[in-house]
Amino acid sequence: MSFKSIVRELREMKDGIGNISRRGPERKHWSNRTRSHIVPDVALSDPIEQGQWANLPPELLLDIIRRVEESEESWPARSVIVFSASVCKSWREITKEIVRTPEECGRITFPISLKQPGPRESPIQCFIKRDRANSVFRLYVGMAPSENERDKLLLAAKKIRRATSTEFVISLVTDDFSRASNTYAGKLRSNFLGTKFSIYDSQPPSDVAIQQPGRLNRRFHAKQVSPRVPACNYRVATISYELNVLRTRGPRRMHCAMHSIPLSSIQEGGTAPTPKSFPQSFDDKSFSAPLSKAKESATDISLSGFSRSAVTVTSQELLVLKNKAPRWHEQLQCWCLNFKGRVTVASVKNFQLVAAVDPSHNVPVAEQEKVILQFGKIGKDIFTMDYRYPLSAFQAFAICLSSFDTKPACE
Repeated sequence: MSFKSIVRELREMKDGIGNISRRGPERKHWSNRTRSHIVPDVALSDPIEQGQWANLPPELLLDIIRRVEESEESWPARSVIVFSASVCKSWREITKEIVRTPEECGRITFPISLKQPGPRESPIQCFIKRDRANSVFRLYVGMAPSENERDKLLLAAKKIRRATSTEFVISLVTDDFSRASNTYAGKLRSNFLGTKFSIYDSQPPSDVAIQQPGRLNRRFHAKQVSPRVPACNYRVATISYELNVLRTRGPRRMHCAMHSIPLSSIQEGGTAPTPKSFPQSFDDKSFSAPLSKAKESATDISLSGFSRSAVTVTSQELLVLKNKAPRWHEQLQCWCLNFKGRVTVASVKNFQLVAAVDPSHNVPVAEQEKVILQFGKIGKDIFTMDYRYPLSAFQAFAICLSSFDTKPACE
């Protein structure tokens, strides 16, 4: 059988999985997820008809999936790899073994890729669409929106205004922003003035990070939610905007303290935390049990000492990011940054983040000048977001969301 026939069969199998899902009791659940979504990384509770692929020798299966992975580099074609992992347990394990992290291959494949650091060299290019009417922000992978609007959705966030703060709830899908859902990814919360923001992740930044569960930020009372749903938020970063006391015109100044990323990650030989899987609830075969319908009125019960919880990098200095200072252009009479063509519209929201390091840290000059995250406007309600190591897509998206909040004290 030719390689093209194998890929065609995998595509047919993908469509078959979709049909089986829609025929089941979860029809409404699946009808709201378009092909552009990254689905939660869950194990299927019921075996799927595997046909002639059921008993492939492991060596042959390894070779097939490796060749498919190498040939399908972009979305939507890369969805074949995701559905290959959905065939059965053996296919799933081999696929996860072959697919590398974004840091290693520069590509996003599984949902967990959104929580893993980006590539060290070329950044992953994304864009954000803002829906003003519904206060929803959608993150897609790609240089710019495509004409057929079949762009790959990575994350979505909904802005929620409260009496003393603003929250952006981040989800894997665009139609479910409940923090009791298995698609909940995290959130961004501001203070009253909109000058400080905290990024909360639904899982620790690495598989061994949980050491002190009693000092975490709980999302629910223990009896209010199914035990298969992660019950804690983990603060992984703090964003601060400097106050503009004199009300002078100029760009915003911001600092991002990454509590889960050590400064050593950008030094020679350093590494950043890389989670390998979602919490146990995402891989539980009995995942289909319904969630409790308790109200979310008891969410986010902050406990004392949280800022030094287990997810904070202790005994090591934290990585701090700062916005790159723009230069004043005399002829244009405005502040300018070189976005290398990725930003085309002037906006106070535009920024580039670089590492804030001291000469004593022995960080190479090239690493200090490297733009880790850049964000800027290219059209009405359309913005680009390019990120690289050591930030993940989730962390980069949350930092960019802070730019959308009103900041009267900073402008």
